[in-house]
Amino acid sequence: MDRQQRLRIAVQKSGRLTDESLDLLHRCGLKFSRGKDQLMCYGENMPLDVLFVRDDDIPDLVQEDVCDLGLVGLNVLEEKRLAMLARGTTPRIEILQKLDFGRCRLSLAVPQDFAFDGLQSIAGKRIATTYPHVLARFLRESGIAAEIVTLSGAVEIAPRLGRADLICDLVSTGSTLTANHLREVAAVLASQVCLVRTPVALPDVKADWVRRLLVRVDGVQQVRESKYIMLHAPRAALPQIAKLLPGSESPTVIPLDGTGDKVAVHAVCRETVFWETLESLKAAGASAILVLPVEKMLA
Repeated sequence: MDRQQRLRIAVQKSGRLTDESLDLLHRCGLKFSRGKDQLMCYGENMPLDVLFVRDDDIPDLVQEDVCDLGLVGLNVLEEKRLAMLARGTTPRIEILQKLDFGRCRLSLAVPQDFAFDGLQSIAGKRIATTYPHVLARFLRESGIAAEIVTLSGAVEIAPRLGRADLICDLVSTGSTLTANHLREVAAVLASQVCLVRTPVALPDVKADWVRRLLVRVDGVQQVRESKYIMLHAPRAALPQIAKLLPGSESPTVIPLDGTGDKVAVHAVCRETVFWETLESLKAAGASAILVLPVEKMLA
């Protein structure tokens, strides 16, 4: 199959999104092998090739139709979009779907001894960030005048170096802030991974594979926290048990031969199943409770 019929997707070369992005593609059925320094891999069982690049290059590669698709954080996408608007360029990247991984937030963080009492506390201060356009929009919408110091990295040490009074950086667990004696005070942007596509119309063959990929992505997202629960219960306990099954639609109820009013209950739960959930089910009359992972799901 030639280049015109093969999809090309851009993925972060190395970083916090790489493994989960590749795991998503694997779960969607893509098979490929990647060498240590290989920057492009060819799908062995789908017309989908993976290009490994810097995450901040992904929006440009997709917008310029070098790649048909991209997996990129909303934080990077928004910074690029606002930068394009600032240059007078119209951003044309289409977000096909926001995905349920890579969640983090772009936040303001101040030194532990900074006297923060609301956003007005940062007026006139210097804020170090690698996201100047997103930060500028936030400050403008909040009615705050402050100086933005644009850095390419090591933002968290800017206050200790005297280059800034506070920072605006990505926060996931908050451990990096704690290690650098900083504390989070305000969220600027909530981020997650987005699947984006080129603004150029795709040939029918490619468009069909994009549709199929989206269906598979939906299926993968549905099963990330889903569990299949099987249990036995008295028929009279069914209303209470149905209420206890987390995130479940109507369960399947099957009569059990030779057990009088006992039935088997099967249900797909789309929320986390905790030990407390099983204990509550048992207290409601359930027995022989079995919880299984769900590998694939197609609605």
